[in-house]
Amino acid sequence: MNITRENIDALNAVVKVNIEKEDYNDKVTKILTDYKKTANIPGFRKGHVPMGLVKKQYGKAVLVDEVNKLLQEGLNKYLVEEKLDILGNPLPRMQEEFDWDAETFSFEFELGLAPEFSVDLKENAVTQYNIVADDKMIDGQVENIRKQYGKLISQDEVTEVSEVTGVFSNEEKEIEENATFSLDKIKGKRNLNKFVGTKVGETLTLKTKGLFNEDNDLVNFLKVSNEDANGLDIEVTFKINEANTRELAELNQELFDKLFGEGNVTSLEEVKEKIKEDAERQFVQQSDQRLLNDVTEGLIENTKFDLPADFLKKWIQSAGEQELTPEQAEEEYTKSEKGLRYQLIQDRLVKDNEVQVQFEDLKEFSKQMIKAQMAQFGQMNPSDQELEDIAARILSNQEEVRRLTDQLLSQKLLELFKEKANLKKKEVTYENFVKEVYGDSQ
Repeated sequence: MNITRENIDALNAVVKVNIEKEDYNDKVTKILTDYKKTANIPGFRKGHVPMGLVKKQYGKAVLVDEVNKLLQEGLNKYLVEEKLDILGNPLPRMQEEFDWDAETFSFEFELGLAPEFSVDLKENAVTQYNIVADDKMIDGQVENIRKQYGKLISQDEVTEVSEVTGVFSNEEKEIEENATFSLDKIKGKRNLNKFVGTKVGETLTLKTKGLFNEDNDLVNFLKVSNEDANGLDIEVTFKINEANTRELAELNQELFDKLFGEGNVTSLEEVKEKIKEDAERQFVQQSDQRLLNDVTEGLIENTKFDLPADFLKKWIQSAGEQELTPEQAEEEYTKSEKGLRYQLIQDRLVKDNEVQVQFEDLKEFSKQMIKAQMAQFGQMNPSDQELEDIAARILSNQEEVRRLTDQLLSQKLLELFKEKANLKKKEVTYENFVKEVYGDSQ
């Protein structure tokens, strides 16, 4: 077998594979000899079928099968030995008049080669947010706690500080939903005045447009889709079944013990410190995710390299269960190009910075995730053996291994970005973080 490569350009090559008779003849002969011993052909005793008849009946199929096996094995070995970094899979070039009666066979494959490029983490500055819980947020959380643990006092008439329970209805949209909300969710004086002074048992007629401060409340209370909630402008009725006011819970040791365990917190200042710690621990996750996204987007935008686009479109066209049209392949390539670019950038970062995901790292990572999940259900101190057993079960599933490996790799890349990227650190409140990053959309 002889394999040669012709580089068309930096991103495309053609590999030629020549297979001689001596490469396959012994294997084909052995298989046909075995067939001769077991062949069951009418008119001949088992094991006494003439070799000529065996070759005539089975020879071509065995030849094709063995040559294809040799071809795949030889090509795969060649790609490994030559250390070729290819994209997609080799594409066979079609030969219109291929002759299986010849003794020597020649095959050609097109290759799409991965581009050579470098990644500079220092090139573009990225903001790293340090999100802090300010007094406004902490005081708001204290107020929410007092409401949550406070006492409901029934009312006959709705006031500005009421919490109402009732039924939203609209026949055309098939809305018939129970809802409970405080009137601070209602938007504007005009809407608020419709509620204030209303007796329990009465029914209001309301416009959904501009009814709540947050459009998401339409989703929660009317059970409409996010798509329908956007700009929803219909008339609904709301029958008030209950009106309550909430007497705030006292900030005393009994409440502190309910929240944090007996004796762990003894003052309002300590409560606020706990709230601040918990909030900022959660903010770190949001800040890290934003940093990961921003660095990733910046790398995709600013790391310039070409791809073997024509080859990849051709490969996409034939890679699936059903062959795509050129137009469909073009569309799929457009959708996947950004992801492919980042995958190549990620591979380069992993290689250049020797980022590794070892099995022991993966096992420890999975144990920490299991421990966090168990804590959510009140199991605060699982034994090491229990964690080991659950981790072993999870890591026996290849799909789970791939998923956890991707998560751990993202974590390691985040650590790399924090260490080596060009970061501008900025301290913000959560409210300002949302405004700056999401444009007040949350």
